[in-house]
Amino acid sequence: MPALQDIDAKRQRAPSQRALATRKRVFDAAERVFADRGFDGATIRDIAAEAGEPVGTIHHHGGGKEVLFHRTVARRAEPLSQARRAALEALKRDGTVTAETLLAAFFRPIFDLSRDDPRWRDYARLVAFVSADERWRSISAACFDPTAELFLTELLALRPTAHRAEVAEAFVFSVSAMLALLTSQGRIAALGGEMRAADAQIDHLIRFCAAGLAPA
Repeated sequence: MPALQDIDAKRQRAPSQRALATRKRVFDAAERVFADRGFDGATIRDIAAEAGEPVGTIHHHGGGKEVLFHRTVARRAEPLSQARRAALEALKRDGTVTAETLLAAFFRPIFDLSRDDPRWRDYARLVAFVSADERWRSISAACFDPTAELFLTELLALRPTAHRAEVAEAFVFSVSAMLALLTSQGRIAALGGEMRAADAQIDHLIRFCAAGLAPA
């Protein structure tokens, strides 16, 4: 009987579909506002207005502004990390490990996700803010570093005599280039006079970054 009571209690505590929908609306709004204005430019009231919810609802689902920022970054970090790890495992099992194939395994998941859901491009802007601001080092450490370390380890194995710092620099440069492609389509089109097909751009990105990882 106690086991059945525990199950009933868990069912009672499970969030309703309405609560889940509200939570998603809150975090979607936070993502858009933080991506557009950064942490310092965004306010809880801005996020509430974007979500169409009272300020109290934002606090209920997200906590204070800094906690909400962290949770907003973390929300998409896990599925992205899973997709990257799966791509890396498939590469090591079935493919040839090179700088280009490693970068493809790291880059392509976020581009694939952004094709299905354009809000991933808002997320890319958010990640760019996190990467550029030392205040959020703990967020990067929690959300991104474990997966990045897996890829960095594989890159170091390709260049066993290279200094770790040199390969890490090239990897971070590469991630910055990936974020630039996700967030700067208008700038690329303005300078280039046209917008090339997405697959051609991604292939160019991979070749460009792999060249930076090659021995000098």
